[in-house]
Amino acid sequence: MSEVVTIVVTDDHPLFRQGVVQTLTAEDGFSVIGEAGTGEEAFRLVMELTPDILLLDIGMPGAGGIATIEQVTAACPLTRVLMLTVSESPDDLMQALKAGARGYVLKGVASHGLIAAVRAVTAGEVFVTPVLASTILYEMTHDEPGDPLDELTERERQVLQLLGEGLTNREIGERLFLAEKTIKHYMTNVLQKLHVRSRVEAALVALQRRLDNEPEPSTVPPEITP
Repeated sequence: MSEVVTIVVTDDHPLFRQGVVQTLTAEDGFSVIGEAGTGEEAFRLVMELTPDILLLDIGMPGAGGIATIEQVTAACPLTRVLMLTVSESPDDLMQALKAGARGYVLKGVASHGLIAAVRAVTAGEVFVTPVLASTILYEMTHDEPGDPLDELTERERQVLQLLGEGLTNREIGERLFLAEKTIKHYMTNVLQKLHVRSRVEAALVALQRRLDNEPEPSTVPPEITP
């Protein structure tokens, strides 16, 4: 990925879109190379410009946000989709992640929070607004007795932690000096023990555990932390 992070901003509200563009262009290392008002326009720009990041809303005119995510991730896997939306629905969150989005941030986020989200997704991490991550994890696990993380072996915990950092199976294997086939075996065990269906959901578990283990700050924290 290039040193400068290239971004296409999509939103059907021009004034809001302008504010997002101003926030991002003011940050060193960010370059907004296109703007779109519909999912169709966003897809066309992605195909023409191949940005590093596509900012997209769930509720878009035309095909809609979910369909646009699927189109972009299928046709241009180099572009990572970061949702910027008002929807706090767990269903919308999971649909977006399953469609291929790499992040999900709520509108109203402070500028430093949005910048942190873009940097995290650019680095290959799965990024979700912490309050939504907590909600979806509760819904996934509240019917299960105890903490499912307690069922993991030490090696499985290491695999889960590295997954949460955005590493692929091959990269995890290199970090742990294990074959990629062995990592796939551990990953299957992790998904089963956590009662989740995908790597994305497992990464959310790792993200939330990291947030839970962070020490309480002495001042008011940023709205979003990477």
